Amino acid sequence: MMTRLFLLALLLTGFTVRAETTTTIATGLDYSTGNYGTSTSTTIVYIPVILKTQFDYSYLKLTVPYISVSSAGGVVSGMGPIKKTVSTKVTTNSGLGDVVATAGYTVYETQQLALDIAGNIKFGTADADRNLGTGRNDYSAQLDGFYSVDRLTWFATGGYKIVGEPEGTNLNNIFYGTLGGSGKLSEASSAGAMLNAAQSSSDAAAAPLDLTFFASRKFNKTNRFQLGFLMGLSDASPDLGLNVMVSGSL
Repeated sequence: MMTRLFLLALLLTGFTVRAETTTTIATGLDYSTGNYGTSTSTTIVYIPVILKTQFDYSYLKLTVPYISVSSAGGVVSGMGPIKKTVSTKVTTNSGLGDVVATAGYTVYETQQLALDIAGNIKFGTADADRNLGTGRNDYSAQLDGFYSVDRLTWFATGGYKIVGEPEGTNLNNIFYGTLGGSGKLSEASSAGAMLNAAQSSSDAAAAPLDLTFFASRKFNKTNRFQLGFLMGLSDASPDLGLNVMVSGSL
């Protein structure tokens, strides 16, 4: 499943004003902690830089993250536990996370409704030996929908991911999805919530499920600040999470 910052970034891509080609940059911090059904706590700090170029009805996006994981092992960011471990010694490792490339296209759009299709490649650039990722590529395709009525915007994502298997593990390809809504508090501010779910990618864990509440403040067409708070609803998700994101044009 995608990281929460990546999911929140969907809100920055809906109902784009059609104009000349624009490039935006976003960054933020995603902090999460939880036991994931084990006897030890795992804490993950994820700091991405997201570069997006919007064309008329298509876009390209590149996410390059830094990640820090404090864990006894077995837990992977965005997936939860992928293998059982008997260790209780918590160690901290950090470095380059998994680079993600995305291409999307708006297949249908009216004043109220927009439908995008997108393909994602998660390159296994995070070091699996240091528990920063699986070290394998993942491939996914998804449909993103946005529906706006009055001061409310409803959004949903549904996708399928082909999961790369590191040596010594048996992982499953998964369906994943998001349902949420956002309401305008003013012309510049909004708040909302979204439910994120996915099938379990490993027999060692339950299916990920979490709920995120968020608020955002828009300073102009491209500059935005967003804050989110996460509550985990399964052992494959963190217990709690906090994330912030800022974006602006280049």
